[in-house]
Amino acid sequence: MNDKVVIIPTYNEKENIEKIIRAVFALELPFDILIIDDGSPDGTGDIVKSLQKTEFPNQLHLVERTGKQGLGTAYIAGFKWALERKYDYIFEMDADFSHNPNDLLRLYEACTEEEADLAIGSRYVTGVNVVNWPIGRVLMSYFASKYVRMILRMNIADTTAGFVCYRREVLESINLDKIRFKGYAFQIEMKYTAYRLGFKLKEVSIIFTNRIEGVSKMSGGIFSEAFFGVIQLRLSSLFRK
Repeated sequence: MNDKVVIIPTYNEKENIEKIIRAVFALELPFDILIIDDGSPDGTGDIVKSLQKTEFPNQLHLVERTGKQGLGTAYIAGFKWALERKYDYIFEMDADFSHNPNDLLRLYEACTEEEADLAIGSRYVTGVNVVNWPIGRVLMSYFASKYVRMILRMNIADTTAGFVCYRREVLESINLDKIRFKGYAFQIEMKYTAYRLGFKLKEVSIIFTNRIEGVSKMSGGIFSEAFFGVIQLRLSSLFRK
């Protein structure tokens, strides 16, 4: 059995889903893929099922959920699925090619050769490596990570990054049922929890490219959750001390 699985949450990604699946499977190292689809009305799940049936019966997996339940809950469901099946390296990646599939190899190398427990595909560790984002969104994302770093005192430049590789031991050590946030704050909470548990976090510089096809799922509520969620995380950690 393969020891690596890439978890890709989807909602209305029919323009991208087949292409991203083929791109991951074309890499020089073998990866399994788990799609977590939140009942996409555009038929994203049907495309995945067709590829499972005709070409990738053993590598491609699908969990279908009813309605939009949030990014964080999708990843939690994927983490539990992967842990039950004893994968050693568990990746998060977007479906829209904002994350370059080739960088999966670099995240994997950071964990296997550089002893990282959590490898983070970072947009900001070597400057601002973002392509085709409006300047307002770049500034909001960049300064959000600065804000998180200041409040949580965690030396990570891209705290909201959603392109990561976990060693299995990290996810086994986190009480996944206690993770409370769903959007950007979910990514922050997972990194901060791993950091407080003493795991080694390493940033790997990537170039983030804004989606060309499909519609962004970003909303003001996601940023609001992250802004106030960081304060909650810091206060919780102080009280736990």
